[in-house]
Amino acid sequence: MKKIIALTGIIAFGGFLTANAQCKTVSSITENFDAWKEINKCWTAHQGKAMLYASDKKIVFYSVTNPQENMYITTPKIKAGKYILTFDISDNGGETTLDIFSTHNISDVKSFVSITKPSKITSGKKTYDINLKKDSNLGLKVLLNGIHQAVYVDNFSLKPKK
Repeated sequence: MKKIIALTGIIAFGGFLTANAQCKTVSSITENFDAWKEINKCWTAHQGKAMLYASDKKIVFYSVTNPQENMYITTPKIKAGKYILTFDISDNGGETTLDIFSTHNISDVKSFVSITKPSKITSGKKTYDINLKKDSNLGLKVLLNGIHQAVYVDNFSLKPKK
């Protein structure tokens, strides 16, 4: 009986490792979210008591009735280097804030290092120079200050800087 339980645990643990192993470190990202029905398994979403989801060919940060919720989405791991990050962003009004960060451990909020100063979200295409000293994930942290506020992100592109 103990052998069966141990074998089951090994199989389950092996399946977990296989799922994570499929998300390889990348040197570029081009994502328009058109095919997403839910958050891609190689990205990580943290929504707290609000909602963070893929819908209408974009990523949606939605406060519901929980303003000030700490919401962020992180990319797959990216190789160290210099990059140009671009994406389209908009909101449905009110006060909203964006912070871009890097992290080497997506499950440890204390490892998040801001790349930009938090700034008020204005609609349009945003461009940032990114310098990763070691392999890291990038994250977009959005703060919504009112109920039923939403921020939309689309056309995410990370290209090596030439």
